[in-house]
Amino acid sequence: MNETALDRFLRYVKIDTQSTDESETTPSTSKQFDLAKLLVDELKAIGLKDAEVDEHCYVMATIPGNIENRNNIPTIGLIAHVDTTPEVSGANVKANIIEKYEGGDIPLPGDDSVIIKVSENPKLSDCIGHKIVTSDGTTLLGADNKAGVAAIITAVDYLIKNPDIKHGTIKVGFTPDEEIGQGTKYFDIKKFGADYAYTIDGELPGELNKETFSANSCTIIVKGRDIHPGSAKNIMVNSIRVLSEIIARLPKDMAPETTEGYEPYIHPYVLEGSIAYSSIKMLFRDFETKGLDKLKEIVEKAIADTKEIFPKADIVMEIKETYRNMLEKLDENQIVLDKLWEASTRAGINPFWSPIRGGTDGAKLTAMGLPTPNIYTGGQNFHSKTEWLSVDSLNKTVDTIIELAKVWAE
Repeated sequence: MNETALDRFLRYVKIDTQSTDESETTPSTSKQFDLAKLLVDELKAIGLKDAEVDEHCYVMATIPGNIENRNNIPTIGLIAHVDTTPEVSGANVKANIIEKYEGGDIPLPGDDSVIIKVSENPKLSDCIGHKIVTSDGTTLLGADNKAGVAAIITAVDYLIKNPDIKHGTIKVGFTPDEEIGQGTKYFDIKKFGADYAYTIDGELPGELNKETFSANSCTIIVKGRDIHPGSAKNIMVNSIRVLSEIIARLPKDMAPETTEGYEPYIHPYVLEGSIAYSSIKMLFRDFETKGLDKLKEIVEKAIADTKEIFPKADIVMEIKETYRNMLEKLDENQIVLDKLWEASTRAGINPFWSPIRGGTDGAKLTAMGLPTPNIYTGGQNFHSKTEWLSVDSLNKTVDTIIELAKVWAE
C-alpha cells in the first residue's frame, strides 16, 4: 500500500486526541491511546518490529541502520506529539480540501463566519497553486501535530521500501500531552536511545527552530465572601471584581496580541469565577529566562495594588516552571543544527532560523540531555478553527526527513 502523507494525515485528524490540563493522569485523556495504538499497528506493518506504546501513551520504534559502520554513526530520533490543544475542539474534524489554491480569502464551509483571511495569513501568498487542507470551520484541523506524525510515518515507510538509501539507526517517538506542557513527563531518554533528535512540529518549510520562549505558568486564586446582594454593603467581597481589577492592571503592550519576535508577554487564558471564589491561569513567556522574574514582579504589583482596594480579599499566586529556552544547549551541539540545515537545503528549501513564540517537546528534551531542534510541517494558525495545512509543504517535510537520514550517514 503506497499511502501519501496526506492520506495518513486525513486518517489521523478523524481521531479526537484533545488533551486537558484538568487531569492528573498521563495521558490526560485516554482517547490519545486511540491514535497511539493505530500508529503502533502502522509502524509494525511498515516493518518496525519493536514498535510499542507504553502505559503513559508514549510510542517508540526503531529503524535499524543499514550501513556497515552504523555503530559509528550517531542515532537520531524523530518525534511528534499526538494530542491537540484543549483550547479548541478536535472532535469530528471534517477536512476541507482545496485542490489548487488560487489566492484570496478562504471561507470555511461549516461556518460562514469563520474565514481564513489573507490579511491575517501573509504566508498564504507563498502557497498559491498548492493543495490546501482546512477544517470545515467548526473545529480545529489538527495539523498541530498530526501533520508531523504523518510526515514521520511517510518518511519511515519510504526509507524501509528503499534500502538503497543508506542510514544509521533511527528512532521514532510519539508523545502525549505536549499541548499542556507534559509531553516529556515520562519520556525515557535512555530507552529511546537517540544521540540527537528532531521534533517535527513547526510551520511552513524553511523555518527552522533552535530557540523557544522560556515559560512559566501562573495561577491566581481569589477568595471573597458571598452574601445576599440586598444586605451586602461593607460585607460582600466579590472575587470576580477583585480578579478583574488585577487583569485591568496588566500592561496592555505585553500581551500576545500586541507583541511579536523576541518580545515577552503575560497571557491570561483561563478564567473561572463566582462571588466567593475565582481563579485565573496565565502564561509567562520570555526568551530570556531571567525575564520571567520581571513578569512575576509585574503581576505581584498588580496584586498588591488591588489588595489596597479590596483589603478583605484573600489573594494567592502560584508559579510553576514549564520549559526553558533550548538555544544555549543547542549551541553547544552545533552538529545537530548543521545536519538539519544541510538536509533542508538538499530538500530544495531555503532554510532560516526563527525563534518559536511558544514551545515544543524539544525544549524539555534538550534540557534533559537530548539536543532536539524543531522542523517545519507545512501548517499554520495552530490552536484555531482557521488552522490550515499546505500539502505541498508537508511533502517537503517528508523530503527533509529523508535527507536527514542520508546526511547523518555520510
